[in-house]
Amino acid sequence: MPTRPLTRTDGYLPIEDHGLIGDGSTCALVARDGSIPWLCLPDFDSRPFLAGLLDPRRGGSLVLTPTGLRAAAQRYVEDTGVLVTELHGPDGVLEVTDCLTLRAGADLDELVPHGRGELLRLARVVSGTVDVDVRLAPMDPVQVSQEGGAWRIRWAARPDLDLLLWCSSPLEPARDGSIGGRVTLHAGEQLSVVLHWSGHTRVLYRTDPAQLVDRTVAAWRRWAARLRYEGPQRALVRRSALTLKLLDHHPTGALVAAATSSLPEHVGGVRNWDYRYTWVRDAAFSTYALRRIGMTSESSSFLAWTLANAERDGRISVMYTLAGGQPATEWEDIALAGYRGSAPVRWGNGAAGQRQHDVYGELLDVAWQWVGSGGEVTAHLWRLLCRLTDEATERWDTPDAGPWEIRDTGRPFTYSVALCSVAVDRALRIAQARGLPHPRDRWRAELDRMRAALLDRAWDPGRRTFTEHLADAQGRGRGGLDGSLLALPLRRVVAADDPRMVATVEAVRRELGAGDGLLYRYLHAESPDGLPGQEGAFLLCSFWLVDNLTGQGRLQEAHDLYDSLCGRATELGLLAEEVDPGTGAFLGNFPQAFSHVGVVSSGWALARAEADAREGVRR
Repeated sequence: MPTRPLTRTDGYLPIEDHGLIGDGSTCALVARDGSIPWLCLPDFDSRPFLAGLLDPRRGGSLVLTPTGLRAAAQRYVEDTGVLVTELHGPDGVLEVTDCLTLRAGADLDELVPHGRGELLRLARVVSGTVDVDVRLAPMDPVQVSQEGGAWRIRWAARPDLDLLLWCSSPLEPARDGSIGGRVTLHAGEQLSVVLHWSGHTRVLYRTDPAQLVDRTVAAWRRWAARLRYEGPQRALVRRSALTLKLLDHHPTGALVAAATSSLPEHVGGVRNWDYRYTWVRDAAFSTYALRRIGMTSESSSFLAWTLANAERDGRISVMYTLAGGQPATEWEDIALAGYRGSAPVRWGNGAAGQRQHDVYGELLDVAWQWVGSGGEVTAHLWRLLCRLTDEATERWDTPDAGPWEIRDTGRPFTYSVALCSVAVDRALRIAQARGLPHPRDRWRAELDRMRAALLDRAWDPGRRTFTEHLADAQGRGRGGLDGSLLALPLRRVVAADDPRMVATVEAVRRELGAGDGLLYRYLHAESPDGLPGQEGAFLLCSFWLVDNLTGQGRLQEAHDLYDSLCGRATELGLLAEEVDPGTGAFLGNFPQAFSHVGVVSSGWALARAEADAREGVRR
């Protein structure tokens, strides 16, 4: 694999210089310099044990790297979540294989924990001689003691975790609380480092590290063999599916929005959010894409988990923790500097308490997909869905925070209104499909009212485009443009080839375009969101543009844009939430599930449309 020198800015590697590994309970980021600067234990949304990604000096990392590192490259073992980093020192080459190990015979389709609670780093000198530095420096102060050839770590933030560090070469504690050492290795020699937190300490000494890697590779490949996709950018679509699986919480079926917290949407800015939770909005979009490429069990599990939370609570929330509750109160961590000085670092997410009326449509769409996959609609669930449908009919034209979760005065967002109409439409469909009692005439009348208001009050005849929010009764105040308008055809609210939608697509491209097919979500001057500063181009909006071009039959344009967007993925096939249009650098949390959903969904739709065009089929 081709190596590149490492470049740092303000002491930080680029966001795109990281790979993702995971075991379905948590994940870690492996940097191209051989460090692991991100690991939350024991779950995705737990407190970070390592957070050097957000502050190299105080955040902590697990380093395994040659002294005098000159260049490096990364690749995944094909069709797996096992990562290989090739590190070039002055006198030799070190290859490090990283994984969160999986149980022998693990079936990744099952809703059970598959991991061993273990991070394994297996290093081998490929050529020459390498002086290898090994060092663990946690974010929080810890107490360490030697025990049976390993180091026991007592972490005050999580005293329930039985943490052990083992290395095949001797390590020593330092005054700063880290544990480390240096060893010289020659061609063919190996070094193993294991961080373990399951509490089953005997497993550290029972299995050869290379066998653990092989077992983990085998489990991933058994799962990947079920993927079904033969369209454009096949390799990247498969890798996106694997990335989504790495963000999938296996014990519950939840899908976290991203692996990280507080990576900035603008370097030096304050738009830094905690994305290690699950949004209902993501469930609706993600399950549709996953099912298309053979990830049927993940889709069904995510649907069931989302509906179970709503059924249990008797209401719908914007987002959930992996345990099904609400995120902790959002707070700012002044101990960490933030990525490239982008403070504040935030834990928790204040958007959890917002009014976002689109969640009615998101949940009812989830329920409709659930029905389509053969899921049962119990009497209790149907009562809840009916109540939520009625709430949608009552609240659709009242202000909310919208799909982008603004922290400003609410507005009757067009997307929110559209999704309230989706809620009623899907409720009617579920009732008809299952013969369930419902106020058919009243719901149909409300649906007609919503659609009429959307087409009248969100359409600006002067600008010839749909706009961000509804006008008032006098036709004033429709606001600017909004990238979420591109999702209207995806939710079957307005057809992609409707002349009004075609005109809206052109207006969005013209006014929100950031160059080279990239789009901003909205312009802050036209659509204030209550926050200072700017943000990058939002990748998912560009994939929605691909979908609109596909739906309009402009297949070559769609294909060219799709290829261009896919070309922005890293050498590992990973995408962040946003891109800096000026430099192409990644911004926002990483890897971002929504961006990879865009790769999968747009690729599948484009492949189907191109096949239809070849066969002369009209849909």
